[in-house]
Amino acid sequence: MVEVSTGSENTQDGEEPGTERNRQVVEDVAPDPVFLETKEDPEAQKLKSGTWMWSVVYLCFYGFMVQLKPGEPFITPYLLSPEKNFTRAQVTNEINPVLSYSYMAVLVPVFLLTDYLRYKPVLILQSLSHVSIWLLLILGTSLLEMQLMEFFYGITMAARVAYSSYIFSLVPATVYQRVASYSRTSVLMGVFTSSVLGQLFVSVGGLSYMTLSTVSLGFVTVGLLTSFCLPWPKRSMFFNKTRMEAERKDAAQSELAEMKPCEKDNVVSWKTSVFVGMVKELKHVVKVPNLRLWSLWWVFNSTGYYLVLFYVHILWNKVYPATENKHVYNGAVEAASTLIGAMTSFAAGYVKIRWNLWSELVIGLITGAQAGLLLLMGTTDNIWVCYVAYALFRGFYQFLVPIAIFQIASSLNKELCALVFGVNTFLGTVLKTIITIIVADKRGLALNVHSQFLIYFFYFTLLTVIYLSCSAWIIMRHYSSARAEERHTEVALTAEQSPIASPACEEHNGTSIKA
Repeated sequence: MVEVSTGSENTQDGEEPGTERNRQVVEDVAPDPVFLETKEDPEAQKLKSGTWMWSVVYLCFYGFMVQLKPGEPFITPYLLSPEKNFTRAQVTNEINPVLSYSYMAVLVPVFLLTDYLRYKPVLILQSLSHVSIWLLLILGTSLLEMQLMEFFYGITMAARVAYSSYIFSLVPATVYQRVASYSRTSVLMGVFTSSVLGQLFVSVGGLSYMTLSTVSLGFVTVGLLTSFCLPWPKRSMFFNKTRMEAERKDAAQSELAEMKPCEKDNVVSWKTSVFVGMVKELKHVVKVPNLRLWSLWWVFNSTGYYLVLFYVHILWNKVYPATENKHVYNGAVEAASTLIGAMTSFAAGYVKIRWNLWSELVIGLITGAQAGLLLLMGTTDNIWVCYVAYALFRGFYQFLVPIAIFQIASSLNKELCALVFGVNTFLGTVLKTIITIIVADKRGLALNVHSQFLIYFFYFTLLTVIYLSCSAWIIMRHYSSARAEERHTEVALTAEQSPIASPACEEHNGTSIKA
């Protein structure tokens, strides 16, 4: 296996980072093909010429522009305001749940189409979905139209994988880690700038939510125009290879055909495709303890994380139903939490411990801290406590994201790594949808937002107990085996140094010889 270098992020689903009702999280960096052959003349020429740099600069500019939606942190207050006049129960139990359903429905098709169509068409689809969202927010008045808006949000979330993996198809493999940091930084800067602009427009400029939505529509329209000018990659992870790779493959097949003239010509090609081969290798991934642990963390913890992000703005509105728009500080809190998340992600790169031994303990402690923050958010009536708890909650999660990415990616090749992240994201989405149906949907329990946060508290508490129990077992087993090995070493040294053992052995050996 080839070791993969990753940036501080994430993932098919991996950051990026969160704005708007907190839909956007650290972007998961989807890996690209690994070129195992040493003679890569086109790649070397591209690296030497530096032509890839302009493509990366433009793509990072696009990544920044597409995040500029100043109205995102204020969508929930907008829906609950007299301008839209939806009830809190409608937003909680009928509008928001559609996002989870649409995300699950389109995730797999978008993942496959992203690779098959070579990224750019999916990015254009994402930008068109952004435009549709803001058009529906401006012009829509019915419950069905708001649910359709959430459906388009699901498409934009699923399409994030196109951006995170697209950038790697444009550059030589030797600069993957560098461009990963560029793309992540551009997204974070876009999210931060968008949140700050939104807060300034509302608190200082005194704009109404309708006007703020119109400004957001203008920004996403510029993002749509920018997407049409993106360069078109010639390769992707599974379905498209470079011309040189195709020629090498054809030549190899011709050679094999000459060596085995009796072999049948009608071999089913899909059975030997890269994608199918990766699917077959997935069964070996679950047998590796470290990969299994961090994949399970990705599935279960990201599920709870996103559920909190989807509903926290409704909680804020209930804790502090501001009568004036300028007293709604969603944008400022999103900007602050984005900075905290970026700092914790950066700090995670400098943590050097024996992860094989301490992973469960670190995850358990952080998950326990998140559970405590959720209990605080669900029980306090102080909006500032809610704001601080939310920012810390996000920071804890973002701290573990780059660690999970590295722990998973460092043991896999790039194609298999992308598939593992895709499977993890899909399983997390399925779990999130199940919980949404039971807890939030009006056809389920239809709980209010405070009750939902108590459910999320118990969910994270259960995960904490499981992680810490596993950690205690692993640590005890490690130290008991270390003590046993130490005793064995001491016995061996004592036997070697004993003054009695040697003559006895000699006498025994001598007797044996005489006999």
